[in-house]
Amino acid sequence: MRVFLPKDAAALALGAEAVLRALREAAARRGVALEVVRTGSRGAVWLEPLVELETPAGRIGYGPVRAGDAAGLLEAWLDEDGAHPLRIGPPESHPWFAGQTRLTFGRCGVVDPESVEDYAAHGGFAGLLRALSIGGEAIVDAVKLSGLRGRGGAGFPTGIKWNTVRLAEADRKYVVCNADEGDSGTFADRMLMEGDPFLLIEGMAIAGVAVGATKGYVYVRSEYPQAVRAMRTAILAARWAGWLGEDVAGSGQAFDLEVRVGAGAYICGEETALLNSLEGKRGVVRAKPPLPAVEGLFGRPTVVNNVLSLAAVPWILAHGAEAYAGFGSGRSLGTLAVQIAGNVRRGGLVEIPFGLPLRDVVEGWGGGTATGRPFRAVQVGGPLGAYFPEALLDTPLDYEAFARAGGLLGHGGVTVFDDRVDLSRQARFAFEFCAAESCGKCTPCRIGAVRGAEVIDRITTGVDVARNLAVLDDLLELMTDASLCAMGGLTPIPVGSALKHFPEDFDAARGLSRAAE
Repeated sequence: MRVFLPKDAAALALGAEAVLRALREAAARRGVALEVVRTGSRGAVWLEPLVELETPAGRIGYGPVRAGDAAGLLEAWLDEDGAHPLRIGPPESHPWFAGQTRLTFGRCGVVDPESVEDYAAHGGFAGLLRALSIGGEAIVDAVKLSGLRGRGGAGFPTGIKWNTVRLAEADRKYVVCNADEGDSGTFADRMLMEGDPFLLIEGMAIAGVAVGATKGYVYVRSEYPQAVRAMRTAILAARWAGWLGEDVAGSGQAFDLEVRVGAGAYICGEETALLNSLEGKRGVVRAKPPLPAVEGLFGRPTVVNNVLSLAAVPWILAHGAEAYAGFGSGRSLGTLAVQIAGNVRRGGLVEIPFGLPLRDVVEGWGGGTATGRPFRAVQVGGPLGAYFPEALLDTPLDYEAFARAGGLLGHGGVTVFDDRVDLSRQARFAFEFCAAESCGKCTPCRIGAVRGAEVIDRITTGVDVARNLAVLDDLLELMTDASLCAMGGLTPIPVGSALKHFPEDFDAARGLSRAAE
């Protein structure tokens, strides 16, 4: 009997190890030989741990499974029909999965993340083999034609960045993967590294071939120990199999990878602070120019991309740039990994084409609030994203539409709130977060965030409200225009959106009333 059980961090947090022990104990009692393949998660956190049984008709899913369900599950599996209350059928046919467009996450939850052979058997390395056959210029042209943009939040065209590095003259070039996923409510990078690490390795190798780099670094946050282990294990396996090293796939081209672990600083998600950290320096933002593509790691031309940007490239090379550009809308092409969190019934990751309305995510895949209370607000783009009211739920999920609505897509995190949320507190939290995580290099961010929290306190307690609102407006403008990086420059977005869409929450009388309740 062969079953598949995730060892993704979300599944572990929800009891996957206890389920494994209970299944093995139940199998031993019944004298059943049980083979367990540990996979990543398919992304339906609300169904985790999701256990799958291999059958002649394909894999059948059961979830969410708890340790106490193990004996009953085993008995169901020993019956021909496999009937059980937790049965969801073939996962790919379940409505929550069937409505998605899984280009980047198609193997997550399917393959064994430690097996390079399993990855190759599921179509892996096809993109890298094509890249090796066409050369750097053609690779960059394909990435440009695909319309791929940075998935870390900035949305900068990936092909243009790669071409800048490709054309730069230097004795050495680098590829750096920004896996310092620090936004609240986001977990796509972690999920991919834990569930399909060879995809990231392949994407980084393609980038190395494209720009002429021979060395790459994966910078992972220290809070992701499972992802660090998964990446290091996969890199060793890929090197042993000849997909990394001095002679990649027998091509004569060299490219190797190394994992570096951060020390818990949110600011190191900013590319220049990350480069400083990689060099062994304090994680402080650098002034630009020079851009990292010209003078990056150790002063050399460097590609710095997010996990999802790099992981999208193998599909583009394997299936064609036009096929990738066929998904999405406007200038936002391809697919977006949306991570649904907060007060929501069905949290998890969905991969969908750009352009679908935000409402489809919140009410469709998310299923509305977990409490059953009325929806009030949603924050998209992490702690620096805007708070949208119900009236903006029909905003299409694309970069330009969100910018027009005063928000940002960021890394694709979606955090839902019901009618009990106090948006004045959320606005204050934005300032608190900025003050705590600022690298301290520029005054607007370092001092502005502290002053901002103080001004909001005065407004919500009714102290000289009109004058303090004017001060707050000036402060938001200053931080937007004068901050050195997005840490201070984007903090005004959640604050300003809370003021614009939920002004009643800043009323002192209403605040006192809520406190009394």
